[in-house]
Amino acid sequence: MSRAAERTGPGRQRSGADAPTSAGDPVSAAWVDYLAAARQLDGIRREAAIAAGEQARTVQAAREELAAVRTRLAPQEGRLRELDVPPVSLAPSPPELQEAARLTAGGPAAVLAALREARVRAEAAEAALSAGGLLRPGGWPAPLRNLLVYGPLAVLVPLLQVLVLAVTGPGAVTVAALVCGLPMPAVAFAAGWLGVWRLFGSDPAVPVDRTARLGALVCLLPALAATTVLLLALLAA
Repeated sequence: MSRAAERTGPGRQRSGADAPTSAGDPVSAAWVDYLAAARQLDGIRREAAIAAGEQARTVQAAREELAAVRTRLAPQEGRLRELDVPPVSLAPSPPELQEAARLTAGGPAAVLAALREARVRAEAAEAALSAGGLLRPGGWPAPLRNLLVYGPLAVLVPLLQVLVLAVTGPGAVTVAALVCGLPMPAVAFAAGWLGVWRLFGSDPAVPVDRTARLGALVCLLPALAATTVLLLALLAA
């Protein structure tokens, strides 16, 4: 066999450009099929590597979202337990578990989307509750917080009665102010009761401590003091 035949023989590997193209040559047909299969296998391998990388990144992102959600929920749960919220209200119900299983059944991407939505809801709940001072770090206790509502309402009418006495002196106007102020403690307490709920009860699922006894006492004491002052002024006159 000549050297030229050895250089172009079937045993020598050829590039795609040097591959024979004769349809009747079985070696040429096998070479073309081999190149096509190799290209297809390389494409599948690349696609599998890209998909595996994306899935790994999705799983890592889902783990980070889960850690962020747990970090937000832990202090909220502790604060709600301090407010005597029933533990059964803090645990997911069977329908909620079924809905969560349905949302996360699509693989890591679905889990990541569900966790991101849960984080958004946790942030919204924290913002809503913080507006009422329930979850704010170092938030005021309920009695002191409610005092800011009951107090101004309790002293409003007694202060007006004392001002009427100071301006007009003992007389018919003072008597009228005294009579009109008698039911005012009950009105102030009712207004404070509703005010505490409106200001600090942003979440219907979280009970609000209205400190009813403290509110009634705060609304009654200024009225008693003002009534005593008016009666003594009238008796002295």
